[in-house]
Amino acid sequence: MLDIQRNISLKPYNTFRIPVSAHAFIAINDEADLPRLFAQNDWADRPLLVLGGGSNILFTKDFEGLVIKMAIGGIQVKEQGDTVLVRAGAGVVWNDLVQYCVARGYGGLENLSLIPGTVGAAPIQNIGAYGVEVKDVFASCRAWSRKTGEFKTFSPEECDFAYRESVFKNKLKDEYIICSVCFKLQKNAPVQIHYGAIQQELQQRQIAQPGIADVAAVVSAIRVSKLPDPSTIGNAGSFFKNPVLDAAQFTALQARFPEIVHYPAPGGKMKLAAGWLIEQCGYKGKVSGHTGTWKNQALVLVNHGGATGQEVYSFSEEIIETVDSRFGVRLEREVNIL
Repeated sequence: MLDIQRNISLKPYNTFRIPVSAHAFIAINDEADLPRLFAQNDWADRPLLVLGGGSNILFTKDFEGLVIKMAIGGIQVKEQGDTVLVRAGAGVVWNDLVQYCVARGYGGLENLSLIPGTVGAAPIQNIGAYGVEVKDVFASCRAWSRKTGEFKTFSPEECDFAYRESVFKNKLKDEYIICSVCFKLQKNAPVQIHYGAIQQELQQRQIAQPGIADVAAVVSAIRVSKLPDPSTIGNAGSFFKNPVLDAAQFTALQARFPEIVHYPAPGGKMKLAAGWLIEQCGYKGKVSGHTGTWKNQALVLVNHGGATGQEVYSFSEEIIETVDSRFGVRLEREVNIL
């Protein structure tokens, strides 16, 4: 029997720790429960929210519909020579999957260590860090269609991945619920250490020939040093996307700000460090009421205790306007606003 709860607090289910409630709430532990749930026809006229780890969302009000907490677990492995296919349930904690793979020598996910959230959300957002994105190791995902009531397996091409984007955020937004994801990893995989922060940390540790376990440890250490722990202070990690400019736009901007932090992006474009832009506007470590930016990383907005979602949103709007005024660059929120 499906256990649908009413008027449930969502504070434990979002890493910003915003105290809002949901009209109805259910945890899905088996993909077979999805067809059964929607066969009831109780939710046709109600909004629906599929929730993973709640680490990329900001609630600004109560949710007047059904929240589906994806809690499908399990990790299965299929080795094919040096190639390893690893399938994980949508509810598996992302970093648990990374640690599982690193411990077994399966390379490809180590640069994505300590990213908060669950496996099911990874392809939706095409999560990435330190030169690696999910699309680089994505094999397929199994999802359930709210329209047809059938399961479908998506290939990498069908997911239409881009920077922090996928078909699930655009053309197929709210149409599919991801149940599991399969990753194509490698034994004896070459490590990706071209990001400066990784190289510096490896040098400090005097590691000349790093393996994937070394990279995972270094990335984890860097993230801990820069980012607040959601269990102690409410946050959703990076709040804004790094802006991507075409060559002409970047050249004009660099002429005005020669020291601007930037990285090459596909198509001859240039990616800017949003945290640097925000910091230059005086926001690093700034406190505004119950919210503010993190002391070690201006890209992260935090709940110092008692903040409402609307308060955090208004502060983010202030940052967007300030950065735009100074640099002529319009920041986009990476966090989903509800």
